[in-house]
Amino acid sequence: MTDFKIPAPGEPAPAFCLDGASRSGVRLEDYQGRWVVLYFYPKDNTPGCTVEAQEFSALKDQFTELNAVILGLSPDSIKSHQNFTGKHALQVELLSDPEHEILKQFGAWRLKKNYGREYMGVARSTFLIDPSGVIRRTWPTVKASGHAAEVLAALKALV
Repeated sequence: MTDFKIPAPGEPAPAFCLDGASRSGVRLEDYQGRWVVLYFYPKDNTPGCTVEAQEFSALKDQFTELNAVILGLSPDSIKSHQNFTGKHALQVELLSDPEHEILKQFGAWRLKKNYGREYMGVARSTFLIDPSGVIRRTWPTVKASGHAAEVLAALKALV
């Protein structure tokens, strides 16, 4: 249960098909030919997750200019994602993984510790996937503030 494997740069990204806040059946292969920023976050409407989503939203046009799409993923429901998106005018697609299947495939569902208590939860992490579906960069642990700019800089260096 505590074992997890984070896909490494050079490996193909695990395929997925999840429902999003704005549409159903979002698949990684839908973005073939484009860069994909796939970021995992713990919970809608929490301070760190809100900052991260707002920063990615603010930079969306710059990512788009580099042929990249931004996808956020958490275990929250579609309804929660829709409320979160509307409340903060988010410009990124938020995907729902309530069964933690994709979270586990990307090694983002991990054992966490808080105030001496251990539990399974989402580790804030990000993957930069190239237009052919190969992972080019990973951030296995992320601090929310400033992370979107860091990912944008990494994408600029690869394009």
